[in-house]
Amino acid sequence: MKKVIYIVVGIAVIGLIAYILTNNKKKNEAETATISKTNDAVAVRIDTVKNAVPNLDYVANGTFAPSQELSFPAENSGRVVKVLVDEGDKVRIGQVLAVIKGDQLSIELSNNQASYQNALTNSQRYENAYKTGGVTKQQLDQAKLDLVNAKARLDQAKINYGDASIKASINGIVNKRNIEPGSVVAPGTELFELVNVSTLKLKVNVDEQHVASLKVGNTINVKASVYPDKEFTGKITFIAPKADGSLNFPVEIEVANNPDNELKAGMYGTATFGSNTAQKVPVKTIPRTAFVGGVAGNQVFVVKDSVVRMVKIVSGRIFGDNVEVLEGLNNGEIVVTSGQINLTDGTKVNPIK
Repeated sequence: MKKVIYIVVGIAVIGLIAYILTNNKKKNEAETATISKTNDAVAVRIDTVKNAVPNLDYVANGTFAPSQELSFPAENSGRVVKVLVDEGDKVRIGQVLAVIKGDQLSIELSNNQASYQNALTNSQRYENAYKTGGVTKQQLDQAKLDLVNAKARLDQAKINYGDASIKASINGIVNKRNIEPGSVVAPGTELFELVNVSTLKLKVNVDEQHVASLKVGNTINVKASVYPDKEFTGKITFIAPKADGSLNFPVEIEVANNPDNELKAGMYGTATFGSNTAQKVPVKTIPRTAFVGGVAGNQVFVVKDSVVRMVKIVSGRIFGDNVEVLEGLNNGEIVVTSGQINLTDGTKVNPIK
């Protein structure tokens, strides 16, 4: 008897749960229908198909690099006794930047000078003696050879002693100073980094379609990202004879800096390459953002009577933010430029600006 009661109670509970779920489903469907009625239009941004004269200028971005950049390594071991420049100082060719203690080098120079004088005296003495038959030709030749070797050692000692004074080999600005008085350096230790920013090089990559019209010496308009209202004049100094892995050609543009050195190495720059073809005939264009899934897809949504439909078109050239339309659209038609992800054929839309 108890078993029958349990079964009846179980069936009643299951029926109650099913009833509650059914009511909840009906309620949710009613709410969804209500929301659909109140929000039956998708908000989108639009633009108009129109004729325009395209800008055929090609723009390439890159970074400014110094015209000269040089690191100074130490040639000899020793202790730094003087540092005569600091970071940010302007230096000229031949200016002494630092002095390394040269006591050992000075001793070597003195010893080699003495050896040279001794070899010179012996050579003269043997030459006089050879005239009177006092020495052989072989002894005279050996004395002359000793003089040549002594002269070579003296010249090397002078070079080593001169290397104790670190001198600038380019005009520029001290970008880094890696030593202080008292520092002990070894051959190869980097002492200074000098950069010359009196002129800068803007390094950009140009695709094969546009590089064919460029020549070394061409004048190019250049802008720096930090100075959007200023325009600088550059000159092409290098065009790579070989493309990189992405089929672009590295191009270098030399830009004369201003006296205040507003342009600095490492800044972002933009070069504008003018087209040799003057485009005067307007062409039919739409914004690049109108394409569904990118320009290659050649599909756009056209708005008519607040309803969109997917249209297959034929696109042409790309002019920056705009794309040429060859077939599929007429002037004056409205295309969706934002919000396509929420659309299908027949969706109602609410255009916004």
